[in-house]
Amino acid sequence: MLKKFLIICAAMFAIYFLISLPVVQKKFLYPFPYRTTIENYSARWKVDKFLAISVMKVESNFSEAAQSQSGAVGLMQIMPETAAWIAYRLGERPEEIADDVKNLREPDTNIRYGTWYLAELEEEFHGNDVLALAAYNAGRGNVYDWMEKNNWNENFSDVDKITYAETRDYVKRVLHCRKKYSELYSAQEFTATPIALHELRFARLKNLSL
Repeated sequence: MLKKFLIICAAMFAIYFLISLPVVQKKFLYPFPYRTTIENYSARWKVDKFLAISVMKVESNFSEAAQSQSGAVGLMQIMPETAAWIAYRLGERPEEIADDVKNLREPDTNIRYGTWYLAELEEEFHGNDVLALAAYNAGRGNVYDWMEKNNWNENFSDVDKITYAETRDYVKRVLHCRKKYSELYSAQEFTATPIALHELRFARLKNLSL
């Protein structure tokens, strides 16, 4: 019995050691697919690339075909109506909007819209990751309701006080993943990608809301 116990302990220790290796974690637990696309659009919209990849991991686990019961689709799980709103805010023509919404599962379009929306929420909630992520998951309206009912301000940080269990768990998971990604992958300074004039013009309009 003792020998068997020692063998099991040794095997568990070996597994734990292997899982703790950065190279193993990067390959199996925290991969970074679509890295170039994520880094390009994160740089363009000035949003943390590790936050963006973490949202993608939690939302779809990197499945382009993912679709929620509510109708959110693609890598970053974007609702078609939200995609249309984002496209309009980016200054796309009606025919471009229709085409992009139709092809929302296409990685480049999905990541472009998802990172823009994440950046927009980060700005709207003054860089508060907890509130921005809660809004990405539950909607901006719900977050504003919680802020009003519970007297939260832009400094709110107690994730455990988030009303919805699903959103509470979502925010915790994304923040945990962001911590792991930032540890595993070297953080490099963003190199801003030139923004087209129509993007610069429409990206920060504040007279529209979902």
